[in-house]
Amino acid sequence: MDLELSDEQRLIVDTVRRFVRDEIVPLEADLDPDASELEQADYERLVAQTKEMGFYGLDIPEEYGGPGIGTTTRTLMAIEMAQHRAGLYAPCYGVFGGAGLAQLYEANEDQKQRYLYPTLRGEMHGFFGLTEPSGGSDPARAIQTSAVRDGDDWVLNGAKIFISGADTADFGIVFARTDAARGREGITCFIVDTGMPGFHVRRVVHTLRSTHYATELQFDNLRVPAANVLGEVNRGFAIANDRLTRQRIPYAAGCIGVAVKAQEMAIAYSKQRETFGDLLANRQAIQWMIVDNEIDIRTSRWLTLHAADLADGNRPFRTEAAMAKLVASEAGGRVVDRAMQIHGGYGMTKDLPLERWYREIRIRRIGEGPSEVQRHIMARDLLGSSFH
Repeated sequence: MDLELSDEQRLIVDTVRRFVRDEIVPLEADLDPDASELEQADYERLVAQTKEMGFYGLDIPEEYGGPGIGTTTRTLMAIEMAQHRAGLYAPCYGVFGGAGLAQLYEANEDQKQRYLYPTLRGEMHGFFGLTEPSGGSDPARAIQTSAVRDGDDWVLNGAKIFISGADTADFGIVFARTDAARGREGITCFIVDTGMPGFHVRRVVHTLRSTHYATELQFDNLRVPAANVLGEVNRGFAIANDRLTRQRIPYAAGCIGVAVKAQEMAIAYSKQRETFGDLLANRQAIQWMIVDNEIDIRTSRWLTLHAADLADGNRPFRTEAAMAKLVASEAGGRVVDRAMQIHGGYGMTKDLPLERWYREIRIRRIGEGPSEVQRHIMARDLLGSSFH
């Protein structure tokens, strides 16, 4: 793997870096420290800029109008896009556009007309319904939501939890068990309209993210037309698993971006802050924290770019994606923690973005599969699937 950026990649990285520095960071000075949205006028102005740059809809496949950016370049961009206060979960406040639910690209043409294309046009938005109260780390076996065929419909009963955006969505992708005896081979994916009788948002679940909440859903004899089965019956988990594996790479990159910015802040502060007659930068304890930060950042970056390089080459990358997600999320948390320690009392204030990153990066060790599950994935690949 060549770690040197191509001329095109270097140009893209420099462009995104300037955009974050000149357009995003200045706006945050007037936003609430926990804000995740821009004023509408600013949002529309910046969307127009990203469209002019040719970067809007980064994760949309090229055949559907996306810019055709590879996984490695997308990873490099994600590192830059995360380097501001809201960057971990609202990178650049969404002005680079979204791709909707990635699983919809597996839809048939009728489903694309009804759900995918309206989503890409911004006319509809959906939610992803996988995790259940019975468990999220092993969804293939934890899924208890059932779907039973009844004529031209499937009848769903069960619940989901930690589902983002379901209370305002037009539809969602819901995974339900259609064959109780077949484990992960008995899961089917359904497209569910939120206006269907039997669909209920049961409650709101608040998290460490101050302006974000998830929901718990309840399905009571929810009738879904057979035409809304996404993919094949009993093959739904394969749709979920492939996309989840791929998404771990930019997920790791976001953790790296925050760590890079925290390190920059820590170095700058240590060079100006004096204690007991000398700069922090001259204190061995501080020097070692900064060195440990750099080791964490570089290790995370190399592992994540390796996973991206394999994905771009259509080579197996499941272990590498799991390793990147595990290392970057845990290392990023350590970097932010050390940066807060170096800043002392200032690191605890909302004047700086560190305390927000500290809260939010803790979630990353759970989201997209907790650290323990990533280790399990890698162990199965290293030892063989027969060892469990």
